This record gives sequence, structure tokens and C-alpha cells, in this order.
Amino acid sequence: MHNAMRTRAIGNRQVGVVGLGAMPMSVAGHMPDEDQSIRTILAALDAGITLIDTADAYTPSHDDIGHNERLVARALSLWGGDAGTVLVATKGGHTRTPDGGWSVNGRPSHLKQACDRSLKALGVDSIGLYQHHRPDPGVPYEETMGALKELHDAGKIQMAGISNADPAQIRLAHSILGSALVSVQNEYSPRFRSSEPEIDVCAELGLAFLPWSPLGGIGRTGELSRLNAAFTEIAAARGVSPQQVCLAWELARSPVVIPIPGASRPETIIDSAAAADLELSEEELARLG
Repeated sequence: MHNAMRTRAIGNRQVGVVGLGAMPMSVAGHMPDEDQSIRTILAALDAGITLIDTADAYTPSHDDIGHNERLVARALSLWGGDAGTVLVATKGGHTRTPDGGWSVNGRPSHLKQACDRSLKALGVDSIGLYQHHRPDPGVPYEETMGALKELHDAGKIQMAGISNADPAQIRLAHSILGSALVSVQNEYSPRFRSSEPEIDVCAELGLAFLPWSPLGGIGRTGELSRLNAAFTEIAAARGVSPQQVCLAWELARSPVVIPIPGASRPETIIDSAAAADLELSEEELARLG
């Protein structure tokens, strides 16, 4: 049954304070079968998660663009709850190469094409949150942001976000997009703390900050204990997982933070969702640094 989770704001929407990063369900070499992926997404929704993060480039192969988006759409269609309460965030501008690698394309023409393709993959008339995935050094950032603004003005996207952006890019995007810009998605975790300045800019401008890889990335969650024994010690004392302590630490960093831990198994995301109820004391937060 659908549980209510405490919420935070992304633009004019309220979402559960812990989201779901759907990427691990479409990464070659780590991919579960489709049934397990669907069960994982449904478990997240039932646990009260109302933000699902995907991207057109989350795909096991360059010729299956939109794989992860289609998976999310299928799970939502199978869910017994009200899919209208769920914010699906997707991204464009990061591309896949035939050798399994990654490239970028920030040209306005590409972003518009990518958005149309994402609308189709998600089976919607308008995307709840559409994020520019990664800056393209070959295209002036303001040109890419201009395309994002056009997509918003055309009603193809309800809200705009940016990802992998530095403070200057956040301010530039904000000056072009105004209130249409609602979020920034950068890497942030106990082992990757260099996004602190971006969190502060988001708090100043009233933007949500969505940490990707909040637990350290695929296959790296075990690093928490090696990296900082305090996470493991506090988890043991509280009777919760170190991952929950990690997410609670991120939530305590600023009221604009909404972590999106990745998952490919139901039990993983159910555990992460429980972090919404974990309040760390000042003393515990001081120990975590």
C-alpha cells in the first residue's frame, strides 16, 4: 500500500524527500531482468517515493535510446496508485556512442529532438521535469539554456533543471530560465563533497539540489564504512543501514537537498526510502563531518 513520506519542494511540486534514481536498471553489465526492475520501481512508489529520475541516455546500448524511460513508463502504468502524484524527471544532452561510451550534444536542435523522443518514450504530452544532462564545451551554455526555455514556453516541459553544472552555470541558467528553472542535479556523497558550493547557490536561489550517486555510485556503497567509520557506528547504534545514515546526513545538509539513490532491487530502495524518517542529532552530524 502507498505510504506517505515527508516532502520537499521542486518548483511548485512537493515530492518525497528521497527519490529513486532509475539508471542502474539500464546499465549494461549490472542490469536486472525487466520484471525485477518493474518490481523495484513499484516498491519505491509503494514506499512513498514520488520522484523518479531517468534519462534518454540510460540504456544498455546506443541503439536503444530511451530504454530506462520506457521502463519507468511501463512501471507507472502498472501501479495501483495515482501516477499523477509522481514527478518523472528525465534528461537530454548526454549521448551514447557505439563503443558503449558517452558523449555530449548541447546544440538546441539536438535538445529539442531529444525532448520529443523522451515525450514519446514516457508516453506523455508534457514532461514534469526536463534536465539538461551535461554541459557541452562546444556549445555556449546560454544557447543550450535558450533551447530549454523554448521547450518550457512551448509547454513540452513543465519545469526545467540542469545537471553537472558549476555555480556560474547555475546563475547563468537562472538568469535565462527564471522561475522555469527549479533544480540542479550534481554528484554529491560522503566521498564526493565538491558540490558544496552548488548546494549553497541552490539554497540562495530557491532551487532543489538532487544529489546523484548519493551513496557513492554503483557497486561502491560498501565504501561508506571504509571511508568514514562514523557512518557505520551511528548506523549500528541506531539499528539502521549505513546507507540510511548517509541519506539522512545529506537531507540534513540543506532543506533544498533531495537525494536520488539508484536501485535495481526492491529491498535496496525500500531501505533507502526509510531514511526519510531518520533524523540525526547535532552530535551525530558533527561526527559525520
